[in-house]
Amino acid sequence: MREPAIRAIDTASIDEAAAIIRAGGLVAFPTETVYGLGANALDADAVRAIFVAKGRPSTNPVIVHVTSVDEARALVREWPALAQRAASLWWPGPLTLVLPRAAHVPDAVTAGLDAVAVRLPAHPVARALIAAAGRPIAAPSANRSNELSPTTAEHVAKGMEGRVTMILDGGPCAVGLESTVLDLTGAVPAVLRPGGVSIHALRAALGRVELRDGRVGEGEARVSPGMMARHYAPRARVVRFSGALPSAPADTWGALVLTVLAPGAAVVRMMPSDPDGYARAFYAALHAVDDAGCTTVFVEEPPEGDDWSAVRDRLSRASTPP
Repeated sequence: MREPAIRAIDTASIDEAAAIIRAGGLVAFPTETVYGLGANALDADAVRAIFVAKGRPSTNPVIVHVTSVDEARALVREWPALAQRAASLWWPGPLTLVLPRAAHVPDAVTAGLDAVAVRLPAHPVARALIAAAGRPIAAPSANRSNELSPTTAEHVAKGMEGRVTMILDGGPCAVGLESTVLDLTGAVPAVLRPGGVSIHALRAALGRVELRDGRVGEGEARVSPGMMARHYAPRARVVRFSGALPSAPADTWGALVLTVLAPGAAVVRMMPSDPDGYARAFYAALHAVDDAGCTTVFVEEPPEGDDWSAVRDRLSRASTPP
């Protein structure tokens, strides 16, 4: 495949990208969370092409993106009151709902399981693309499997190395971490992946909501994306610390810090002290560390608490040994 064209956003580029989707091709596009690698969600062959391009295991399902609640309801067998409540509060936005799948949703989307993950994104480019394509769009993050998620078009071009036909450049992502995944298939709603909607907000609006560690073993089918133990990881070894900075390695190294200095680091990012700002900056900072050829990155532990759960989740997965 030729190197992907990074296209500025206009009507012509949206229409061209939509035609690629309808023809069974792949388009990278911005959402408010991270950039997605999109294909026609109702075309099993097109969805399988996502897995090939990413090197993604077939046991890891993908999120289906829609432009309305009615489109989401068409993809599921059941739409409980809690789904309606959640959608009314956070759609469009960074919340994914896991619900019993409709029969016409391909197995490739759901890893052959009986649930499908659906989301209505807030980014105007994502919504324009889905509407122009006239199809729901299946889209995991636009990166190679287990590697850093992209929050700019340049991250996509660097990471996908010609595996996608077109990249729509919508600028940096506003949220910067993947969506919250809320499983509504059980007796009690459960967050399987923390993200842009906090569990505190979910509990305030929906009542009882569990925070479940949904990670499963290698080779097991996952009910939702984002459940792999090692995921969203840089090439550099991630070393977390509290207090004083550890002794630096002899090789090139970087640091993501909140309070301490890091003299001698090739890349230093003073991270924002609020969870939303930190989330927005996190992947870009790790991309900078990798781009500088760092072998190690020291990351000062962020605060505890529900508001920091998404950041801490991604940091945990990035620093899990392979």
